[in-house]
Amino acid sequence: MKALQFDSPGLDKLRVVDLPKPKPEAHEVLLRVEMAGVNPVDYSVVTGNFAKPMPHVPGAEVAGTVEEVGQHVRSLKPGDKVVLYNRVFDGNCDMCASGMEMECRNGGIMSIVTNGGFAEYMVAPEWNLIKVPEVGWDVAASLPVAALTSYHALKVTGVSPGKAVAVIGASGNTGIFAVQLAKLMGATVVALSSKSWLKEFGADYVSNYSGAKGQVEKATDGLGVDVVVATLGAAHVNEAMSWLKAGGKVVTFGAIGGDELKLSLSALYGRHLSLVGTTGGTRAELMELARLSPRLKVKTWKIYPLAEGATALSALRSSERDGRIFIEP
Repeated sequence: MKALQFDSPGLDKLRVVDLPKPKPEAHEVLLRVEMAGVNPVDYSVVTGNFAKPMPHVPGAEVAGTVEEVGQHVRSLKPGDKVVLYNRVFDGNCDMCASGMEMECRNGGIMSIVTNGGFAEYMVAPEWNLIKVPEVGWDVAASLPVAALTSYHALKVTGVSPGKAVAVIGASGNTGIFAVQLAKLMGATVVALSSKSWLKEFGADYVSNYSGAKGQVEKATDGLGVDVVVATLGAAHVNEAMSWLKAGGKVVTFGAIGGDELKLSLSALYGRHLSLVGTTGGTRAELMELARLSPRLKVKTWKIYPLAEGATALSALRSSERDGRIFIEP
């Protein structure tokens, strides 16, 4: 089979190689990869120095068709359309027992601690694969990272009907889904972006950052939003705190726009604000998203073949990018 692989850090080290087609063991499934999302985590894996094993196949966000199942697999059969829950988890620790598999004390992220899905085929345990209905491969391949990360953050912060949510970086991988899912949860949504097409994804208001406070005031009759989803890390977080009503929350799950944050503690405690960190989501939440997936959509910018994997990863940082990037093995 063809796979995108590197043997030392750097985009220039990515090569399409021929590898043996994997064989599923008793509780495993062989997946034919139909589409894989391209995310900042993949860029970090390829350019960093922490992936294993080496040589390494990246690719954390995968959707595909079941090709073959191990002899003890009961929940899936060849032909099933599935997405990959990309967390390695043992099911035995206290975090797994509480349904927080993404925080497993003995786990990690597939594509970091295992080979990933930038390949024609991959093998995964039966319990890491979730069936999805007949939706486009672009939607299916967005569920395990882009959608799940946003969904978990919105649930943790209590988004519900009547709430108001502002999304920083609303046109990015996770932002597109934060907008849609917050709207599906019944919230009024202010999308912070220059992309007017976000109205088609459920945004009630779209504004660039210079006009953000005015749009927030307009959307909430001057009361402020309940939740700010900071998809870009530290970027704009201090400013976003001024958009919150008393008791409001800023939730963040990445550091692409900066890792270090200087906060005014008096602003935080004086108005009972909360700064919340989340990562990924639970297996149960991915199942919920699979059921919701016919109501979701994706703005796709470009789809690349395996041979152009380095270009796909570089394009994440392109100022011209307008939507999601995928690799189609």
